[in-house]
Amino acid sequence: MTPEKISETTQGVYIIAATPFTDSGELDLESTDSLTDFYLDKGVTGFTILGMMGEAPKLTEEETLTVMERVLKRIDGRAPVVVGVSHASNRHVERLSKTAMDQGAAGVMLAPAANLKTDEQVYNYFATMARLLGPDIPICLQDFPQVTGVHMSVAVILQLIDDFPQIVMLKHEDFPGMRKLSEVRAQSAAAGRRRISVLVGNGGLFLPQEMLRGADGAMTGFAYPEMLVQACALFDQGRAEEAEDLFNLYLPLLRHEFQYGLGLALRKETLKRRGAIRSAYVRRPGPVLGAIDMAELGRLIERQEKALRERGL
Repeated sequence: MTPEKISETTQGVYIIAATPFTDSGELDLESTDSLTDFYLDKGVTGFTILGMMGEAPKLTEEETLTVMERVLKRIDGRAPVVVGVSHASNRHVERLSKTAMDQGAAGVMLAPAANLKTDEQVYNYFATMARLLGPDIPICLQDFPQVTGVHMSVAVILQLIDDFPQIVMLKHEDFPGMRKLSEVRAQSAAAGRRRISVLVGNGGLFLPQEMLRGADGAMTGFAYPEMLVQACALFDQGRAEEAEDLFNLYLPLLRHEFQYGLGLALRKETLKRRGAIRSAYVRRPGPVLGAIDMAELGRLIERQEKALRERGL
C-alpha cells in the first residue's frame, strides 16, 4: 500500500519515533519493529522518523538509510511517514529526501540550517531547499529554535507558504510560541491565504491550548501516544472539555518527560517499561538516568496507572 502524501489538510498525531539501540549503542532493528508496532497499536495517524528526538544527528548515513527502510517496510503503507532530512549539507538533504520519497515516504521535515540570523537568510535557505527538492516533495517546516538557534518569524513563515505550494505543514515548536500559532492563523485568514497543517511539538505540553488556537494535531513523542490520539480525537469532535480532562490525567508524567537534557532518556526508559523496546540506551553524547531518576520515574508511572484505573481507563 502507498499512503497519501501529507498535505494542507493533514491532522491527527504523527508520533516522533525514537530510534532504538542495543545496550552497546548499535542499532536494534528488532526493537525498531516492535516500537513501530507499538505506535500503530496505539492508533497514531502517522510517523515522523529521524527527527532530533530520534537521534538522527548521531546516525551514520548508512544507519539513517537502514532505519528509514526498516520502518517504511514495517509500516507497509498502513500509515504515512514523514522523514526528517535536516542536515548541514544541501546535497545530503536532497539525496535523503528523494530516497525517502522513492521508498514510500509521505513527505519530509526540514529544520533551518544553523547560524541563520535574519529573516532574509531564513527565507533564502528554505526557498533554496524547496526549489532543490522540487514541487512533488511535500515539506514540513520545523520551527524549533530551542535547538536550532534560528528564529523563524511569522512574516517569513507566511511568505514561504505564499511562494512554495509544496510547503504544506508547520511543526510548531517555538517556546513559548502559542502567540505565534495564533498569529499564523489570524494573519492567514485575514489575507485569504492558503491554510496549511500545523502539528505541535514540545512533548505535547501545551496541546489543549494549541488545539484551541488552531492546531490540527500533534507531532511529538510522548511515551503514552494513546493519550495524544484520544485527546486530538475529542477536540475534533468538539469535546474540548473532555479532551482537556483526559490530558490533565497524564500531565504529571508528560511534564516530567519534557525536561530538557533528560527527556529523551526518560522517554526511552518509559517505552522500555511498556515493552516497546528492549533497551533505553541513548547514544552518546546523551543523558544517562541515575538511580534516583529511575525510582522517580517508576513512582510517576505507578501513579499514572493508578489514576487511570480509578477512572476505568
